[in-house]
Amino acid sequence: MKKFLFVDLDDTLFSTLGKCASQSDLHPAAYYSDRSVCSYTTARQRAFLSLMDPATTLIPATARHLDAFGRVDLPFNSYKILNFGGLILGPDNEPDPAWMAQMRADMTTALPGLNDAAAVINAYCDEQGLASRARVVEDGGLPFYTLIKDVDKLAARLAPIEHEALAPWLAGQGSGLGCGFYVHRNGNNLAVLPRTLDKAVAVEYVTRLLRAEHGEIMTMGMGDSKSDARFMAACDYAIIPSNTQLAALTVAAL
Repeated sequence: MKKFLFVDLDDTLFSTLGKCASQSDLHPAAYYSDRSVCSYTTARQRAFLSLMDPATTLIPATARHLDAFGRVDLPFNSYKILNFGGLILGPDNEPDPAWMAQMRADMTTALPGLNDAAAVINAYCDEQGLASRARVVEDGGLPFYTLIKDVDKLAARLAPIEHEALAPWLAGQGSGLGCGFYVHRNGNNLAVLPRTLDKAVAVEYVTRLLRAEHGEIMTMGMGDSKSDARFMAACDYAIIPSNTQLAALTVAAL
């Protein structure tokens, strides 16, 4: 039976230097656009990868867009799920046409809300004297989500944006466009996503393709954040790295 691991990337298979548990024996794994090192694998992360025997195929399920994914120095030879599930690449690295057609329809519907979310966030930042700005992230010609990062990398500044600016908007106040969206906040990233953009749905779609090709298969899901939980639950087994957002939430729920 073939085995597939659907796996998040950042803070799961590799991490930025400041998040690495140990500063020794680090290997570069991802790069900025200027080719300076962005993230590293630790010895433990590499040991985990070594557990995956040749019959296990790794399929990334990441928020990274196509360009950022292209700067990841790990081998992926099957399907790739990018942009929180918005873009699915086949083994030939070409977008899956059926999925692309569905996302084109869904994201066209979502675009007014994405623009409105950016306007709400930027108005709040102006009121609070914050220099950070929100923008709509596009890839493959499609808009997918609205993103803001704190320019000083002070992640605590994002919490008031979520609770004071976005919570009323998500509840339908103002333009009324926020009801079909949700917030993902982890570290210095705050994203506003349409509910039609979902890693879990993308994982289920790819799983159907794999079953059609290989028959019965076994799937595993691995991720670090709350936004990964649903796609992990869509797999046969779930793996949670320690010292992550999802690990803390799991322990707190016990």
